[in-house]
Formats: sequence, C-alpha cells, structure tokens
Amino acid sequence: MLKQLLLFICFVLNVNLIFSQTENLDTLALKYAKSSFSELKEFFSLPNNAYYPEQIEKNVVWCESAFTKRGFVTKRLQTETVPLLLAERETIGAKKTVLIYLQIDGQPVDSTKWFQKDPYVPALKEKKDDGSWQEIDWASLQGNIDRDWRIFSRSASDARGPDMMFLKAMDIINDLKISPNYNIKVIMDFEEELGSPQLPKAVSQYKEELSADMLVIFDGPRHLSNMPTLSYGARGIATISLEVFGPRVPLHSGNYGNYAPNPALKLSQLLSAMWNEDGSVAIKGWYDGIEISEEVKDILSQVPDDENKIKQEFGIVETDNIGNNFQEAIQYPALGILGLEAGWVGKETRTIIPASAIAELNIRLVKETDGERMVKLLKDYILEQGYYLVEDKPTEQERMSHAKIARFNAELSYGAFRTEFDTEIGKWLRKAMMTAFGNEPIQIRTAGGSIPISPFVTTLGIPAVAVPTVNPDNNQHSPNENIRLGNYIDGIKTITAILLEKL
Repeated sequence: MLKQLLLFICFVLNVNLIFSQTENLDTLALKYAKSSFSELKEFFSLPNNAYYPEQIEKNVVWCESAFTKRGFVTKRLQTETVPLLLAERETIGAKKTVLIYLQIDGQPVDSTKWFQKDPYVPALKEKKDDGSWQEIDWASLQGNIDRDWRIFSRSASDARGPDMMFLKAMDIINDLKISPNYNIKVIMDFEEELGSPQLPKAVSQYKEELSADMLVIFDGPRHLSNMPTLSYGARGIATISLEVFGPRVPLHSGNYGNYAPNPALKLSQLLSAMWNEDGSVAIKGWYDGIEISEEVKDILSQVPDDENKIKQEFGIVETDNIGNNFQEAIQYPALGILGLEAGWVGKETRTIIPASAIAELNIRLVKETDGERMVKLLKDYILEQGYYLVEDKPTEQERMSHAKIARFNAELSYGAFRTEFDTEIGKWLRKAMMTAFGNEPIQIRTAGGSIPISPFVTTLGIPAVAVPTVNPDNNQHSPNENIRLGNYIDGIKTITAILLEKL
C-alpha cells in the first residue's frame, strides 16, 4: 500500500512539474517572440534566391553576425558555388554533439501573384470574415497577440521562420544562463531550393568539422492537424527537364496544321502514358522493392489523418490510388509533373505550332529506391516509346534522321533517409516535446517532402530527425507564403525545450 502511495505521489509531482514547465515555457516563448519582430523583419527582408549569389552573400553575412552575437564561432565551408556556414558552440564537459540543420535560401518569387507590394517586405495580416487577408500595423504586436495573425513573406515558413525560432530559443537559454549539456553545431544551407548540389561533396570534404552524434532538422510543416510533430524521415529527390522538339521554328497553325507534327501533342501523349488511370506510375519496375508490412501499417495508422478533411481542404473528391491512405501513399516513390511550356496562353495566345514543348518533372525517392535506377527507368521508358534523346538542341543531321527527338537532362540531388522511432535521438526529442506540450507528439515515419539530409546520415553515420514547426497551410513554395504567429511562438517554445533537455 505504501509503495502504491509513493508511486501515486511521484506521478502527481511529475504531472505538476510538466504543467509548471509548460506554463513557464509558454510565458518565455511569448515574451521572446514579441522581442524578435524587429530582427525578424530585417532577416525576412533580405532577398534569398539561390540563383543569385550576390543575394546569398548578404544572407551569409547576416547569419554570421546573428550567430556570433549568440556565442557561436562561425566558419565558412567553401564549395564550388556559395559557401555553407558552420556555427559552433561548445559546452565544457559535454560528451555529445548535436548537429542542427537550417535552410536559409528560398524559392524564386513572382511578385504579380502576391497580395502585397513586395514578397520581401514582410506584411502582418489578419483574416477577414470573407476569408481574405488584410494587412495590419506591426504596432499591433505590442498588445495582445492573436495567434492566428500571420506574417506574409517569401521564406516566412520555408525556412526563415524556423531559423528565427532557433535564434530566439538561444536568446532564452543565454538570458537564463543555462547551457545545454551537449555541444551544438549548426550547418546552414544556402542552396536547398536548388537541390543542395554541393552538399554531398561538402559533407565528405568537411567530415571532421561536421562530426556529431545526431542531427536535428528544424524545417517543414507540422502534421495537417497542426499538432506538435516529429518526422523521422523524408523522401529524396531527382529532377528531370524533358523537351520534345518539333519544327525548327514556330509555324503558322493555319498554313501548316495537319502537316507539321505538334511537339505539344507529342509531349502530352508521352506524359499521359507514364501513368495509369488511377494515378499510379505505369513504368515497369517503378514500385519494385517497396513492401508495407503489417508492423509498418500499424505505425502509419497511428497518425491522426482525417482524409475527408484533407480532401475538403484541397478541393478534391478523389485521390491517386497508391497505398490505402495518405501515410501509405508517401512511402512509395512518386513521379510528378512540375510545369509545362509550349507556345503562349491567355492574351498572349498565338496561332502557331510551337517549335518545342517542355515538361519539368521530379521523382520523389524513398529509402528503398536508388535514385540512379529510378532516373534510368524513366529514361529507358522514353527510349522505348521511340524517342531519340539528346542533351542539348538537336543537330540538323539528327533532325533529318529521327521523327521523335527529345532532350533529357536529369539531376539526382539526394536520396531519402529514415530513422527508427526507438533510437536515442527519438526518445530525447519525444521527452522534450512532452515537457513543452504535456502530450506525445505525432510521429511521422516518412514525410512526403524532401530535405537534403541523406548525405549527413550516410557520410557521418548519424541518425536524423526533423522537428517541423510551421503551419501546414503556409503556401510553401507558392505566392503568399506565410507563418502563423501561434506556430512561431510554439516553435520558440519547442526548440527551447529541446535545448534544455539533457542528453
């Protein structure tokens, strides 16, 4: 009886401790979020398109200053293009080192599609009754913050929001004069949206500088429920540019229609044959090696997806028929069309037969699939359809020798990764999330998106887990990208709890 009483008292004390820690973290996160907006606006205002090295240089300089101010020693890791930035902070007596991955660059912008003057001038907005977003004064943040207000800016969620969350969490532990009981290394990637082409080579070249016991990634959206989430894997990615050639120059569609073959039609026929009617890939061998065991199905079933709500949110009535549900679907490799171009549309429409038609494709890889093999499957399939493939524009001799000519350029960026749930890093992060929120986080086996983590996992031999923090409806990669203030505050709280959790 006494033993049971003592166990009950310990349980009550532990529950009270969790609640008190959570309440304290809430207060700190809100306070430091409020103090961050001036710095956040400065950071968000820096153009960060990785296609422009001069933009990236300004971001590197900004990050060097921001991390130095917080007690880190920074070092540029030079590559063939722009550098990676490594920031280190040692703790005396620490036995372990945690490597943290942050993305700094962002997607290109088409400012004509944004509901504000400049995507790089962050705008604070609130939602109106009709569902539209109205800009409000930044001074509103000095009063009571509505957690549903949002900051609209390129990279607000992907991934400058998480970058700022980490910096403010560091401010909290610095002001509390608390150091994690582990060393911290932060690697900043300035070419993630280009597929991090220099990263695999750089991780090998700077293996000693990057050595660590585990890797934590602060990037990505939470589960669609917007509940605290851990993601133990992500798909890899390969990109393909496919161009089908027609006449040497665009031809008048009246004069030459029914005579000159139309490359837009040829490309459409080629693409449509790659998929079955149910959305599954028709290329032979595409899904080889993928087996969803009953054990894995049980893990996937723990994710609280409401598929009817998802379909309603997306405005679709049916889904592709790959796997039995959403979580199963993203355990398989995907082939997708990213964009199409042939001639002109809208008010620019011209009555021509275009000279060529272009499709930009990507392959989302899973851990069981080899990227080079998947690219070869696609290339071989196109060859089987009778196409002669070139890497640039066809020569005159090639034009006069082959009826079907296509340019095929592929780039394998990085593979997939996956970490088992029952590992030291998983247990550590779950404990920190319990401290922050009082409940177990949602655990995702493999996220659908891609992050360039496999080079770290394979080269450094360390496990990796992502801690996604941003709102799932953030318009990532699209116009009007945004971050919800409630997610921003919770992100600071999450990362603070992780920094305070002992290893």
